[in-house]
Amino acid sequence: MNQDHSYFTVHINPVHSTNELSVLFSGEGKPIPLHKMGPAVHDYYLIHTVHSGEGTFEMHNRSYRCSAGDTFVIYPGELFSYIADSQHPWHYTWVAFSGRAAGNLLSQIGVSPHQAVISGSNPRSIRHYYRHIRSSFQHSDTPVLEDMESAAWLRLLIRELGRMNSHQIAFTPTTETDIERQVGQAIRFLELQYTQTVSIEELAHTLGYHRTYLCKMFKQSTGLAPMQYLLKVRMERAKQLLETSMTIDQVAASVGFNDALYFSKQFRKWSGSAPSVYRKEQKA
Repeated sequence: MNQDHSYFTVHINPVHSTNELSVLFSGEGKPIPLHKMGPAVHDYYLIHTVHSGEGTFEMHNRSYRCSAGDTFVIYPGELFSYIADSQHPWHYTWVAFSGRAAGNLLSQIGVSPHQAVISGSNPRSIRHYYRHIRSSFQHSDTPVLEDMESAAWLRLLIRELGRMNSHQIAFTPTTETDIERQVGQAIRFLELQYTQTVSIEELAHTLGYHRTYLCKMFKQSTGLAPMQYLLKVRMERAKQLLETSMTIDQVAASVGFNDALYFSKQFRKWSGSAPSVYRKEQKA
């Protein structure tokens, strides 16, 4: 492409997706001086990143002068306009997208209709993400896979923009103590790994704490030892599964027990009823 002349190239997502995040189209362009878009509104989100040159972007009663390294975001339903500089028209890439997760992702990186420009990005590194988004629509015979790939690269683009905009990301100070944070990590580990074989040694090693210290802090905070808490998680989940049509063996395997008989003994000790009896009681 000749950088001395205007050009535009656009790649379209062939899939009409209703996923939580989906790219609609992506492109690259270098417009002529004073080339203008708007005032207008879109029904989708549209991100532009400037790689060289200059221009002016307006939205939500604010005007932004943008140059290389700046990214501006157009929101659906918001009146906007943008115009290339008369002497040094900008060269930019863009991606349009939609989905119920889109607004929240932008909010998480500190972007809003009131603050719609991110400054200070590296145009070369950012361009890499746009290139991958566009190439997603060029090498697959399965459009639904193209949609997935382009959305994945869009998430990485938004992540990279968030790094550039970290000073705008809201910081919520925490009031939890170090012990509460450590115990919280242990609880989350147990609640996610209850289907696996878990030992105190593995838990302590994974979280980077001494076994004795972890057990002491955990029991002080929860009233239970870690393995007692794990059993509680498993039994509560087992109760839910026993209300389905799964067999006792299947329930046992689903909550981390390789031996259905041992599971039944533990369940009866925990609840006061054997799994089969508990199931009948729930149906009564």
